[in-house]
Amino acid sequence: MNRTFVVGVGMTKFEKIESRDWEYPDMVTEAVGKALADAGIDYSQVQRAAAGYVFGASTAGQRALYETGLTGIPIVNVNNNCATGSTALLMAREWVQAGFVDCALAVGFEKMTKTSMTGTGEMPKVTTLDDQLKVMVSKFGWGKGPMTAQLFGNAAVEHMDRYGTTAEQIAAVAVKNHKHSVNNPYAQFQNEYTLDQVLGDKMIHAPLTRSQCSPTSDGAGAAVVVSEKFVREHGLEDQAIEIVAQALTTDTAEAFAEQSMIDVVGAPMTRAAAEQVFAESGLTIDDVDVIELHDCFAINEIITYEGLGLCAPGEGGKLVESGATTYGGRWVVNPSGGLISKGHPLGATGLAQCAELNWQLRGQADARQVDGASVALQHNLGLGGACVVTLYRSGTISKES
Repeated sequence: MNRTFVVGVGMTKFEKIESRDWEYPDMVTEAVGKALADAGIDYSQVQRAAAGYVFGASTAGQRALYETGLTGIPIVNVNNNCATGSTALLMAREWVQAGFVDCALAVGFEKMTKTSMTGTGEMPKVTTLDDQLKVMVSKFGWGKGPMTAQLFGNAAVEHMDRYGTTAEQIAAVAVKNHKHSVNNPYAQFQNEYTLDQVLGDKMIHAPLTRSQCSPTSDGAGAAVVVSEKFVREHGLEDQAIEIVAQALTTDTAEAFAEQSMIDVVGAPMTRAAAEQVFAESGLTIDDVDVIELHDCFAINEIITYEGLGLCAPGEGGKLVESGATTYGGRWVVNPSGGLISKGHPLGATGLAQCAELNWQLRGQADARQVDGASVALQHNLGLGGACVVTLYRSGTISKES
């Protein structure tokens, strides 16, 4: 199995929907162009591409990449809900790891609409989340908010009832991530909010207010994944960040066995993926310096702390409240601002996380830089279900004398 490295990353600024006059090929051209320029290579050197998106036609990846070049390479389209971008990254890595190619491209993009995530307000007859919704409706009924907000909001209620987690602790996640985004020029929102402002914001589905929910967004991200041979042939050792382990998991019977909303929204998938990458890499959560995780809603950051092993089950609220997950704490979680503040164009999110962590490990994150970061973890979750956890490490390849 070949070692795999990210040598180029790029992304667009994540934008409020309909705020910019662009289409998805424009986004992809910008993000891919930045990633190729970052790697110092030409598109003609890319041998395969994985294109991820959730809302779009079946060969939108081809249409988008044709703007960059008509080279005839295989282009595979990926849709794994909100884990789409990381699934495209995993696919590109597997091609390189298996020796099929030496240079692969992963790209994710989304041009969303006002109704992309809101739905009709009525209980749908058939969805990809039927099993999850059965659990929720049996315990909480069907509410008026967006479907995903109901799922995670009710998971928050369960977490509060079971562990004593407070609304203030959940809101503290949003306060932290909005503060981090002030220093991210790619973020959709770049404003700080006080705890009172977050708690007093418009209620979406109790206890989650608007500033605790990721917004609908437009944008794209891209990464160039290559073999060790490619790194050395092109003199890219100084910027090559190794993917030391990666795992993709799907729901098992555990997700529904206890009729738990915390399990329904992906906690078992997160635990399983984390266990796999730590076993593969020989690293532990204590080796990690910086984390980008899937805070689609503030409660999911707390649930994910526990799934990744930052703390014991039920301790996530206390962990964020302690300051352990921001600058000066044990880990810096979501230095980009996370999905809550950076934005969440579904197909692009995983590649944006990848870009942020590669900048962090190269020491190129400017005012967001985590001092001394050498190991990074990425967590990207899609209900229905898919969870991708990726471990990166810098300084693992040196120039041959």
